[in-house]
Amino acid sequence: MAERDPETLKREMTDWRRDLHAHPEFGFEEKRTAAFVAAKLREFGLDDVAEGIGGTGVVGTLKRGTGNRAIALRADMDALRISEQSSAPYRSGNPGVMHACGHDGHTAMLLGAAKLLAGEGGFDGTVRFIFQPAEEWGRGALAMLDDGLMQRFPFDEIFGLHNMPGLPVGHFETRAGPVMSAEDNFEILLRGVGGHAARPHSGNEALVAACALVTNLQTIVSRRLSPADIAVVSVTELITDGTRNALPGLARILGDARSFRPEVSAEIERQMRIIAEGTAAAYNIAAEVNYTREFVPLHNDAELVEAAFAAAKKVFDPSNVAVAREPMTASEDFARFLDHVPGCFVFLGNGEASAPLHNSSYDFNDDGLIFGARFHAAIIRQRLGI
Repeated sequence: MAERDPETLKREMTDWRRDLHAHPEFGFEEKRTAAFVAAKLREFGLDDVAEGIGGTGVVGTLKRGTGNRAIALRADMDALRISEQSSAPYRSGNPGVMHACGHDGHTAMLLGAAKLLAGEGGFDGTVRFIFQPAEEWGRGALAMLDDGLMQRFPFDEIFGLHNMPGLPVGHFETRAGPVMSAEDNFEILLRGVGGHAARPHSGNEALVAACALVTNLQTIVSRRLSPADIAVVSVTELITDGTRNALPGLARILGDARSFRPEVSAEIERQMRIIAEGTAAAYNIAAEVNYTREFVPLHNDAELVEAAFAAAKKVFDPSNVAVAREPMTASEDFARFLDHVPGCFVFLGNGEASAPLHNSSYDFNDDGLIFGARFHAAIIRQRLGI
């Protein structure tokens, strides 16, 4: 089905995206963003627009025909606590917060799809447009689910997308099976006895033990897991209560771990506890390990991946539609929806010259907006065909 006025839609999505970019909001603080989204959905004539789902989430419902199946499309709305380095006229007006991951673009693309589908139809059934808060810290999808998303707005399948720096605009990738990893967070507390820097023998300071432990943790992946399993263990912070002439009695080691199977996550935690306790014992201090699971692995449904490829070939040049070569060790809380229904998560090019995600110079490429809107519309028309 041909778009009635594609150039106008492109301009509108660009305006929406830049407005959202100029007004970024952190997770569960997306009040202006949610109000913007809800107002647009009502303007497009959706059958129902519900606000405040899971805090600041929005769900729009659009029905056509008599079909009893429902498909969900999801976009994330939150920004990051990063100070933007940009001279763009639409740069962040909220100091210390910016859209450094392209969620402004994801939101604008889903709004564009809502306008397309509301204005032109071409499907038989129900579409749920899910605008989710707080993806960046892995709480938004759970908040919406805990608020009764599946009971209040039921759907049979769900699709989502993310922009990909380095992939040219107009290119599309996804894969069946494992796509994005789980993310576990850990904090290890080492408690000893601090003292004067000139008399290390008079206490049991924690810093040398912490340094040894940071090194020992590297053996989890290299020596304690099967080489066939993809895993990452990264120490990201080491904090002590020492000062220039005082040895610390407390050290905190923080970091995260990535994996694709629950058994691997469990083994990482088990080995971390063994290593932490053993290292602490060697230095005559105490260790405490706090281990949490923030994101679950994202696995695409094989049938829906094939459907996504078929829809993508109607939107993109078929030569630019490809199978992603390998899973990513980044994480995405879209995976939480897949505990309830089958789904598919895809990647759209943000340009080869794009700054990386979560970089202070990153900006979503507006040339990619129309591809996302059209893909959303195409998958609905395919899965809810007349």
